[in-house]
Amino acid sequence: METRGDLQIDPGSLAPAGETQAIELSVLYTEPALTDALLRHAAALTAGLHARIHLVAVHTVPYPSDFECPASTHAHLVERLIELSSNCPLPVTPVVVLARSRVEGFAFALERESTVLVASRKHLWRTSEERLARILAREGHKVVLVHVA
Repeated sequence: METRGDLQIDPGSLAPAGETQAIELSVLYTEPALTDALLRHAAALTAGLHARIHLVAVHTVPYPSDFECPASTHAHLVERLIELSSNCPLPVTPVVVLARSRVEGFAFALERESTVLVASRKHLWRTSEERLARILAREGHKVVLVHVA
């Protein structure tokens, strides 16, 4: 997977076969600023198409801890997703997943061969978002890595 360079997508290739079907995009929540920029980019990318977004966030729980999420942490994450969703012109369905690792949580939440959007900042080294995008691409998902300034 090439992570550098410009991304060019023909909107016609994203269009579903039927007229009433919507394009399903999964946007991965990594941090608020990156996710907000990615949602705006997704709206521009799918302009004129009938698209829906699944905004997926993973709350990681370390191994020694019980597999539960404190109510205040969960509420904060849900509020953050709702806030980001309200700024997007497309219909957004926020999803919070509880998992032992971020990769495991995203892999669980995504449907098979999903179209996934991941945002990353440009660095000389490979970022954790770029590593996540590479792992998801190896698992068979269609991954779009967007570098945000």
